[in-house]
Amino acid sequence: MDLKTAKILIVDDEPDICRLLCRLVESEGYTTITAHDGKEALEKIRQYTPDVVLSDLKMPHMNGLEVLNKSKGIDPDLPVILITAFADVHGAVEAMRLGAHDYLSKPFDHNEVVRVLQRACQERRLKNKIKQLSLQLDQRVHLRKLMGHSEQVGDLLMQINRVAKSDFSVIIQGETGSGKELVSTAIYQASNRSHGPFIALDCGAITETLLESELFGHEKGSFTGAMQQKMGKFEAANDGTLFLDEIFNMSMGSQAKLLRALQERRIYRVGGTTPIPVNVRILAATNRDLETCSPDVFRKDLFFRLNDFIIRIPPLRERPDDIPYLSKRFLDSTNVMLQKNIKGFSSDAMNRLITYQWPGNVRQLKSTVRRAVLMADEEITEKHLDLNDMPQQEMAGIMPEQDLPSWEGRPLKEIIKQNTSILEKKILTKILQQVGGNKAKAARRLKIDYKTIHTKLKNYGISINGD
Repeated sequence: MDLKTAKILIVDDEPDICRLLCRLVESEGYTTITAHDGKEALEKIRQYTPDVVLSDLKMPHMNGLEVLNKSKGIDPDLPVILITAFADVHGAVEAMRLGAHDYLSKPFDHNEVVRVLQRACQERRLKNKIKQLSLQLDQRVHLRKLMGHSEQVGDLLMQINRVAKSDFSVIIQGETGSGKELVSTAIYQASNRSHGPFIALDCGAITETLLESELFGHEKGSFTGAMQQKMGKFEAANDGTLFLDEIFNMSMGSQAKLLRALQERRIYRVGGTTPIPVNVRILAATNRDLETCSPDVFRKDLFFRLNDFIIRIPPLRERPDDIPYLSKRFLDSTNVMLQKNIKGFSSDAMNRLITYQWPGNVRQLKSTVRRAVLMADEEITEKHLDLNDMPQQEMAGIMPEQDLPSWEGRPLKEIIKQNTSILEKKILTKILQQVGGNKAKAARRLKIDYKTIHTKLKNYGISINGD
């Protein structure tokens, strides 16, 4: 949709106002359609699929709010701008609450009308572009439904669409609970390998001694307990996709063997001498920035081998527009599961959800909403949300200014990365001291899973005696 060829539906029961708005809108190059009541407006929406609706709020039989509400059932993404009397503040607020794109007050300023229309057309064009890209993905991919409708998720869809049809290896980088497995599945389902297998391996859940066997398989009798020949994940994923979750947790020895398999495109089972050709696409997920990791922790040559393309998933706190949608989805599913009818969230509760930092991302949001539905009777209020921020006085003492490394002559990106690591280490140490070294308690307090805190403590070399 070219902004200047957009179709604008003008709805007003006063013909003179309609003509005035038509002249103004057409002078900017737009095409206009007119309707003089709400019923006619809905018919024109079905018939002409306009890009923007500009409607009066006060009309007989069916007012602008009803037009707004019913238009969403025809075209959920259609921007509706309502025109209100100057003194009708309540009507304007109600319009925005129901999903109006914007409102204009009478008597309206011509420049303001043009500005609001241009912004609505730009939003319409962006949503249409995202929808087109979404349709290019396999119909089984419901990433928008699962992750939300924000601009950041739209950007994510565009990146997936860009790389999916290639055979590139992809590093999927994101915090715990941000949706790395969802993205990997979406890439697979939209790829030319979707007819082949999708095999996942959690590198953080398997000991080093077993990881090689899981990846490459083993021959009968190759080690104690190897009672029969076993096919590894590489063989199982042949002609398909192998998803290596938490690849950062691989030992250096396992990294070397993985690199060799990727370079040679063949593997050897543990205890075997016969090379087995493999044709596998690799998707690797991590919650760390592998590019900045020490080569003593993650091999640079393996990073460069995997780094055909990187997708960085924004954490939930950076896409607050998705929180109301995701919260409602989790509320609805939990209502069904518990056979309850919790109506929704109070304004204070929703504000709390939107402003909370979510260290555990979508996974934490889901568990928070599920627990709140269980505890609530009619509506979820702030008291039902088990969200305890660290007290400000504790935060203030964690990283005093004298502990900050020198910033002079260093790029901002490098400063932020180093200070983030320093702060994270100090927080982990302080919390672990407060709970007497109990990692499970520390994980619950920080709203992260046990595996994550165990990995972080190991990486930072933090050791405090406890359970």
